[in-house]
Amino acid sequence: MRESSAQTVGEALRQGFEALQQGRPKEAAALCKKALALDPARPEAHFLVGLVAQDTGDMQNAVRAFASVAKIDPNHAAAWAHLARAFIRLGQPARAESAISKACALDPSDAPVADLVGVVLSMLGDQREAKKWYERACRAAPESEAFAVNLATASMFLGRNEEAKERLAPFIGRPHSGAQGEWLYSSIERAKDSARAETLLARARTSEPGPAAFLAYAAGKEFEDCGAWPSAFEAFKIGAQAKRSITDFDEGAEEKRFAALKTVFSQSFADDFSKGCDDPAPIFVVGQPRTGTTLIERIITSHSQVESAGELQQFRLSVSRLSQTGGGAADPNEAIGKWAAVDPKALGEEYLRVSAPMRTGAPHFVDKLPGNYLYIPLILAALPNARIVHLTRNPMDACFASYKQLFAEAYLHSYDQGEMARHFARYWALMNEWRRRFPGRFLDVSYEETVSDLEPNARRLIDFLGLPWEDACLRFYEQEGPVATASAVQVREKPHTRSIGRWRRYAQELEPMRAELIRCGVPADAP
Repeated sequence: MRESSAQTVGEALRQGFEALQQGRPKEAAALCKKALALDPARPEAHFLVGLVAQDTGDMQNAVRAFASVAKIDPNHAAAWAHLARAFIRLGQPARAESAISKACALDPSDAPVADLVGVVLSMLGDQREAKKWYERACRAAPESEAFAVNLATASMFLGRNEEAKERLAPFIGRPHSGAQGEWLYSSIERAKDSARAETLLARARTSEPGPAAFLAYAAGKEFEDCGAWPSAFEAFKIGAQAKRSITDFDEGAEEKRFAALKTVFSQSFADDFSKGCDDPAPIFVVGQPRTGTTLIERIITSHSQVESAGELQQFRLSVSRLSQTGGGAADPNEAIGKWAAVDPKALGEEYLRVSAPMRTGAPHFVDKLPGNYLYIPLILAALPNARIVHLTRNPMDACFASYKQLFAEAYLHSYDQGEMARHFARYWALMNEWRRRFPGRFLDVSYEETVSDLEPNARRLIDFLGLPWEDACLRFYEQEGPVATASAVQVREKPHTRSIGRWRRYAQELEPMRAELIRCGVPADAP
């Protein structure tokens, strides 16, 4: 009887894992329930529960399930690694570090687990240690293209582009090579002619939307390398359409959110700040993506008193946690109203607490999450001695730079010219409100002025931060630290002006974007 029950549990789990792998999470969940009813102490059943929860975005249940596995079997390295990733997605880096340290201590040799450890370490900002685990995964499974792509990505973040290309070389250029690997290779290697781009674009035209986006954006970048501008735009357009077809962007919800921000954080809020946390350590670099935020971060972190903490989600998560709005609210005014009611000092202290694992001891740290511009009133209230640097760039160059960039799961508005323009207009209007309500409380830094005349603009920046000048800030491109953003290749170059006005090469194709910006009141051609 016991043997029959074990066979039934095993069969349910086999079917459950198969269902999840084939994209049927509801069926997998039902099979989990059946297996647990028969054997509540079966670690594989709890593990499958965690995978299903993770697949459906239910991180709280994922944490509970993987923690159950680790409790039943403390030597289950995969459970500890998945638990760590779930903690990161919940904005709990300290707990993630504790869990991943347990996974590492078990010294897993299984390739997928080693790769997952690398992913978690990368998410925690430790690219060097992540690279070691990716190397372990590749040694165990040298035929795996997915593991090779992760290793190449880590190498690129560390500035080791030749290593990255060598790792990708065996997998690219084949009829059925992985789209992400092709895209990564294109981002590292400058194309000498358009032959490869033509092949990539042809594949994109006949691929499913996910792979098509990678292939088309790769082709667009290589066409640009060769100055084949019409072909480049056609590739970017195909890539954007493919990505938009599988992207869930709710523009109406974004409109309501921006309106609520302006309503809730009114002039009366600005005039009645309560006392926040006095710590002067944080430096926030904010703005739109692809506008020079990484460049400015590198200039700042070249200073001996400043370190990079990466693009942190910690401020947003601290706001959600203290306002108890993590589950969202039907009315943005209600949710954002709760944000405004949070005790500023408690918010500042919470942010510093949850950011601590990302720091190594410098007096100041840079949080370079561009979207923190949404929280400027709260940052100023919670951390009155923090510094905020806001990047500005020509609206058309800024919008086009996002439109032609394939992002991971962020900036969902960037794959349609009209949506991109309207998002930028909302951002532009919001920043104008913050300037009126909080005059002198943050520094606008022009991308164009900085790359055209580095030293005076760098000195102005460092002076605003209240730091003594150091010549190293002019040699930011010599930094060896990792850069885990889309700018990983560019910021290791000396400053240049090649990207200024690049949109004009596509003026005719981008007229819908320009017309929409102007309709929304944005001076599209402004510097």
